[in-house]
Amino acid sequence: MRDEIEITDDLSRDLLAWYDDHARDMPWRVGPAARKSGQRPNPYHVWLSEVMLQQTTVAAVRDYFTKFISLWPRIEDLAAAEDADVMAAWAGLGYYARARNLLKCARVVTDQHAGIFPTTEEALLTLPGIGPYTAAAIAAIAFDRRAVVMDGNVERVMARLFAVETPLPRAKPELKAHAAALTPAQRTGDYAQAVMDLGATICTPRSPACGICPIMTQCAAHKAGIAAELPRKEPKQPKPTRVGHIYLAFRPNGAVLVEQRPETGLLGGMLGFVTSPWAGVDDPAAPIVEALAPPIEGEWHDTGQEVRHTFTHFHLRLRVHLCHASENASPQQGYFLSRAKFRVADMPTVMRKAFDLCRIGTRPSP
Repeated sequence: MRDEIEITDDLSRDLLAWYDDHARDMPWRVGPAARKSGQRPNPYHVWLSEVMLQQTTVAAVRDYFTKFISLWPRIEDLAAAEDADVMAAWAGLGYYARARNLLKCARVVTDQHAGIFPTTEEALLTLPGIGPYTAAAIAAIAFDRRAVVMDGNVERVMARLFAVETPLPRAKPELKAHAAALTPAQRTGDYAQAVMDLGATICTPRSPACGICPIMTQCAAHKAGIAAELPRKEPKQPKPTRVGHIYLAFRPNGAVLVEQRPETGLLGGMLGFVTSPWAGVDDPAAPIVEALAPPIEGEWHDTGQEVRHTFTHFHLRLRVHLCHASENASPQQGYFLSRAKFRVADMPTVMRKAFDLCRIGTRPSP
């Protein structure tokens, strides 16, 4: 048992030493040098970045994080923001339930916790939109609590370090147990970020750079020559396909037909173009059937084009229809947004794709 503890201490120390020299510079991170000088992470920044980083890359999040902090510098500012403004600022980042939960959480922390985040995993887990990973990340990074932070990078490092051949997701409990055994009592936040940085920059999914890894000599997968093969994964089931129709209507004055999607469900609360229901199909390549009645009377044009977009659990195909609507026609679904207020950039990606597919000559420019 003593030998195992010494190995763990050596590995954590080596990894923290590497992190001190190679930590990635991120707008939400307090680096190791700054932490040693006494600067503490802002829990609001840690929480916001971790929510944004779920299912998203660091490169994609940087500009969004900077924008949010400039618009809403404190969590109280975010809590007081209009829902539509926050959803618009989030547009393009995907997984829009995160934005809805972001607002809910900001309001709970502001109203029930005086704008101060709880410091323990248990208390953090009671907040809207905060699951086990985010709770552990905030507790460790913001408050230096001893918490086991498990993301894809950490799972990959653990699978290789201990040569775990059980495929994911079945391997998750085993990998977390290994990660817990290695997590030190001191500098927990730095250590959590060190493992994630190692996975993102050296212990990468393909072609890991084992030759410059600070813990290479203790890596069982490297010794066995199977590092690039791990972690193993269960075969993925093919995603189903759903199809439907999307309707873009413009009035002569440039007003655009839009709808506010229901608060619950996919793209909940987002502004978008009117669509038909999305129906599942047995043949993902089959032609999309004729559209039902459009949302407003007018001269509709089937563009012959499709929007194709992939969500987490399914592929989507939408047939694009265009219409120059009269000033007097009233929509049966949705409402007209003035040209001055319409910003396609505020819409989710699938809606922007539909807009971009429209030929320049068939619609007024926004």
